[in-house]
Amino acid sequence: MKLDVVWWKSVGVVFTAAILVAGCGKSKPAPAPDISTPPPDTSTSDTETPPVREGEDVQYVDPNSQYASILRPILFQFNEYRITEEAKPTLEGIAKLLNQNATWKVLIEGHCDERGTNEYNLTLGEQRAQATRRYLASLGVDDGRFQTVSYGEERPANSGHDEGAWAENRRCEFKVEAPRS
Repeated sequence: MKLDVVWWKSVGVVFTAAILVAGCGKSKPAPAPDISTPPPDTSTSDTETPPVREGEDVQYVDPNSQYASILRPILFQFNEYRITEEAKPTLEGIAKLLNQNATWKVLIEGHCDERGTNEYNLTLGEQRAQATRRYLASLGVDDGRFQTVSYGEERPANSGHDEGAWAENRRCEFKVEAPRS
């Protein structure tokens, strides 16, 4: 009889130990990833306003939206970087806007038509951007607020290959960086 009691106690201890071991060390499996919906598209196109980056105190003002009526491109004559009489009223409006918003910084982009070598067009685009910068500074805008870049013929406004398209491509455009309100 004493053997039966010992045997049952042993079975109980083994059974209890098996239950404890089976419950220990196991965790719930991680849920399977949801593949029914694709991840969001985080890419941007050239026509979109750059996103405001977290932790920065700037936002980018899209000249094609909020201030489109003022921040319009100015055009140039063939093989010229002189500011035209037609461009001066646009630049005066831009200068007025910039003087009213003294914390804004401006990128002036110089562009050319497709005629000429790449090197020549990059130089001409830079000369156009610099001439525009000087003119805006002469209207009272602090010269330290400007940066310039030349894209030469690489970013045409009009992809045509005629005088009308070329005239649209000989230009300076403006991108504004403004502190967050």
